[in-house]
Amino acid sequence: MATAQQIRKAYIDYVLTHDERPKSVYSFVKKLKITEADFYQFFSSFERIEKTIWFELTFETISRIKDQEVWLQYSSREKMLSFFYSYLEHLKSERSFVIYSLKKEQGKFSMPSVLSGVKPIFENFSQEIIDEGLENGELADRKFLTKRYKDALWIQFAFILNFWVNDESEAFEKSDEAIEKGINVTFDLFQHSPLDNLIDYGKFLSRNGKFKEKMGF
Repeated sequence: MATAQQIRKAYIDYVLTHDERPKSVYSFVKKLKITEADFYQFFSSFERIEKTIWFELTFETISRIKDQEVWLQYSSREKMLSFFYSYLEHLKSERSFVIYSLKKEQGKFSMPSVLSGVKPIFENFSQEIIDEGLENGELADRKFLTKRYKDALWIQFAFILNFWVNDESEAFEKSDEAIEKGINVTFDLFQHSPLDNLIDYGKFLSRNGKFKEKMGF
């Protein structure tokens, strides 16, 4: 009986050779010389194979970087930079599949369905980093906006992934630059700024209105 890994490998080989999914599970398993029951023991559909591949690539990246000794010493910004650098490095091993999987859904306004399992795990990972940053004071806790921080990071995820898929620079150096600039700008917005001080000062003045009246202002 075939294993999930063998089915996954055979599926990737097929779609990259034919630039499309197999016509049916029947025709696919026949070439693989296994039964449909063997296939359905691991996957409910071809799309499920792709979703699983994406989930595993993301989960493996997060697990690897968290296992590094230096991880606990990183700031929230450094942790997110580490994720994206490591993620793109990990995706290189499956680059042809990644390009196929994403480009077949180009033109859609919604998130590619193959990433539906990636978004929750990435957002949970992002929220952990955000919570740590808020707790240690690295990130600014802003009413109404703080809960949107993870959405901003998901937008960066989509942008960086799309940039890398289309990057033709040597050693994907432009993608590294996109990561550095994109994450740094995002975390600059997350951190305290002169605008926060101005808002806090405005709140102070509002709370101390009676004091202003006594002073004759």
